[in-house]
Amino acid sequence: MNKGCSTRIIAIIGIALIALLLAGLVVGPIGSKMLGIEPPSFIAVHKPHVQLPSEGIFHIGGFAVTNTLIASWTTIILLVGLFAACTRKMTLIPGRLQSLAEMAVETLLNFIKGAAGEDNARKLFPVVATIFLYVITNAYLGLIPFYGTIGIREIKEGQEIIVPFLRAPNTDVNVPLSIALFSFIFIEYWGIRSVGALKYINAFFNFGQLRDSFVSLFKGKFKSFFSGIAFGFINIFVGVLEVFSHFIRIISFTFRLFGNMTAGEILLLVVTFLVPLVASTIFYGLELLIGFIQALIFAGLTMVFGVIALTPHSEEEHS
Repeated sequence: MNKGCSTRIIAIIGIALIALLLAGLVVGPIGSKMLGIEPPSFIAVHKPHVQLPSEGIFHIGGFAVTNTLIASWTTIILLVGLFAACTRKMTLIPGRLQSLAEMAVETLLNFIKGAAGEDNARKLFPVVATIFLYVITNAYLGLIPFYGTIGIREIKEGQEIIVPFLRAPNTDVNVPLSIALFSFIFIEYWGIRSVGALKYINAFFNFGQLRDSFVSLFKGKFKSFFSGIAFGFINIFVGVLEVFSHFIRIISFTFRLFGNMTAGEILLLVVTFLVPLVASTIFYGLELLIGFIQALIFAGLTMVFGVIALTPHSEEEHS
């Protein structure tokens, strides 16, 4: 195919996209209202219905199986099935699937090594890689058209809505919260295992200076007693703040992911409603980038806090 033919094809595609964009503006709610026309029924988009809580699809006993839970299972099954297929017949000279799995693992491992070092990378890799792959797969699967569009039709407050069978898991606050708790538990586990439970707890609540101040009192060193009391209570107060900072990570991790993913989904719904046809394609590209960034941030922060938790152990081994 020569250069002139390629240019003509690109030009035709560009003109077609512009025509579809203009058509979407005309037949959308804004254009049809201004021009006083009725949009064709085959391209009419229902008014978006935004609901933050996930919807129950069916029940097992008293347990409601929601659409986000089904989507989460779908993500897990897909990841497990993909890596099982990639590693089922491993050979010295890898095939395409094995090469894909090795590339993903090597890229993530090198990323962790660059920040955590060789020794810590092996400890952090399973958790950090799992979080990254789970979050990004949730985000990308949520952009597939039948997510949020195929489901049960219901009438709610006089408006027909669709309760989808599948909904992006990251837009349900319970999913980011569960990942945040998973990250928090492993970070604390790494910290306890690196220095021991007592020493790890003592890093938060250091009563040593307060104890020494009372020893100074019995020795008649009143100046050391009063200064020790003051600094001892300051150490305890700082320790309490440090404990709160660890628990606040759960909240910050949860709402960072939940807020960004939910805002992106609402943006796509609104743009698709206001300007049907091709306008939402631009924002799909933006959501692909945001999904990657959010997965990288979640996994990256877990890695950073994990390195901080493991640092005392590393320093002792070095000394």
